[in-house]
Amino acid sequence: MSVDVYLNFNGNCREAVEFYAQVFETEAPNFMTFGETPPNPEFPLPEEAKHLIMHTRLNVFGSNVMFSDVFPGMPFVPGNNISLAVVLSDEEKLRKAFGKIQDGGQVTLELQPTFWSKCYGMLTDKFGIQWQFSLEE
Repeated sequence: MSVDVYLNFNGNCREAVEFYAQVFETEAPNFMTFGETPPNPEFPLPEEAKHLIMHTRLNVFGSNVMFSDVFPGMPFVPGNNISLAVVLSDEEKLRKAFGKIQDGGQVTLELQPTFWSKCYGMLTDKFGIQWQFSLEE
C-alpha cells in the first residue's frame, strides 16, 4: 500500500510532467486529456479544456506521483500547500536529480550535511513545487 501524491497545474501540466520524467529518468508519461473523456450532453466540455491534462502518472524512485491540470474556472494555488520529499540511499542519484530539477527554479538550501542526513537540500522548481532531497543511510 502507498500514499500517492497528486499535483495540479494551471494549464502547464504536460510541460511539468515531461520535465519531471527527464529529471528522474522515468518511463515516458501517458497523458489523458479532458477532451478524451466520454461526452456528457448535460455538461458540455468547454473548448479551452479539451487539450488540458486530466490525468497522468510517473513512478519517481518507487513512488507514484499523479498530475493533472485544473479544470477551467477552478481555483488554483501554485505549490504552496505541498512539498515532495525525495529520499534515496544513492548519493550520486540524489545529487544528479537535485542538479537537474533546480533548472529554472530557486534553491532554498543547497545540498549539505544536516543532523538527520549527510546530504539534504530544498528548492522550489520552476513550476512552483517545493522539493526536499535527503540521503537515507
